Amino acid sequence: MLSAKSAEVVEATLPVVGGAIGDITPRFYDRLFAAHPELLRDLFNRGNQANGTQREALAGSIAAFASALIANPDQRPDAMLARIAHKHVSVGINDEQYKVVHEHLFAAIVEVLGEAVTPEVATAWDEVYWLMANALMAIEKRLRAEAAAGGDQADLWRPYTVVARHQETETVTTYLVRPADGRPLPASRPGQYVSVRTELADGAHQIRQYSLSGGADNALRFSVKRDGEVSGHLHDHLQAGDTVELAPPLGDIFLAEGDGPVLLASAGIGNTPMTAMLDHLAATGSTRQVVSVHGDRDQLSHAFRADLEQLTAKLANATAHVFYEQPLGEWPAERTGLADLSTVEVPAGTTAYLCGPLPFLRAVRGQLIEAGVPAADIHYEVFGPDLWHGAGA
Repeated sequence: MLSAKSAEVVEATLPVVGGAIGDITPRFYDRLFAAHPELLRDLFNRGNQANGTQREALAGSIAAFASALIANPDQRPDAMLARIAHKHVSVGINDEQYKVVHEHLFAAIVEVLGEAVTPEVATAWDEVYWLMANALMAIEKRLRAEAAAGGDQADLWRPYTVVARHQETETVTTYLVRPADGRPLPASRPGQYVSVRTELADGAHQIRQYSLSGGADNALRFSVKRDGEVSGHLHDHLQAGDTVELAPPLGDIFLAEGDGPVLLASAGIGNTPMTAMLDHLAATGSTRQVVSVHGDRDQLSHAFRADLEQLTAKLANATAHVFYEQPLGEWPAERTGLADLSTVEVPAGTTAYLCGPLPFLRAVRGQLIEAGVPAADIHYEVFGPDLWHGAGA
């Protein structure tokens, strides 16, 4: 891991570098996109770049990795690295791009910190960067090999035909797609996502991840909420019979095998991976104790409401608890408002899976810990850049 000399330098300079990363990352991205405009057009999420969340995520990952090396010099933060690696593979990041990032990131660091970046400081942080980069490249190589072993071609992107689309709610649409080349579906695990690449009106090829939302007959099923330029484009233009490009299913948060109790907690469109997990449990005739908790604005905005009822009924030992902030018509008072796990009995030995907005994740995770669920048994997925640095990792 990090050498003793570099560890001393990084520990001494981490407050300064960490405090300046908010200034470093905008300069880094400005330099990167000026030199490589194709990365913004065809790889990075333009929406997240515009609102700054991708920049915050990069800053958090670098600071978190360096902090982890200092706190535990003999232990690599694999949970954080795995999450990043799955995202990288899902959009097609390659090893050569780590060199490009290094060039422009360190130039930005020198621009911001100036003379504070002595040769000793530069060497130490260079070591941090390449420890993280090399670890990620190794994990990503393994993930790509697993995808290839599962029958996927070397090229990440594969054409799929839309065989059906279904309007779940006013803002959520589900698509069923099959490989256009007639080859078998790639392997997937309940809770994972697929990357969708689409060409927009200006010619850019933008990529977004969408959770698989359940099983289908020889098809992948994913659901899209209209909340950005790519999701809006899919809602408006992607119809049955069209072709769309998908990468293999990826994601480090998925339902683990076993017979212990499971708790699935979601808010809003965060119930897509939970629906896939429930669907898998029902399809396999699981006898595990399953507790589902979901929060939404009201009944009309609740996608997969019928799926939740039907899948829960199929399971031998399952219960569902739904909370609406603004319920339509009569609704139990104890289930009105935000999702509240303090009102739900959490079985001993529960493994919990969470998906939803960050405030929801923080609140539910805290409630689960208060209920006695170990932090190691609480797994979360957040849509978009992961700004929850270290929480639950």
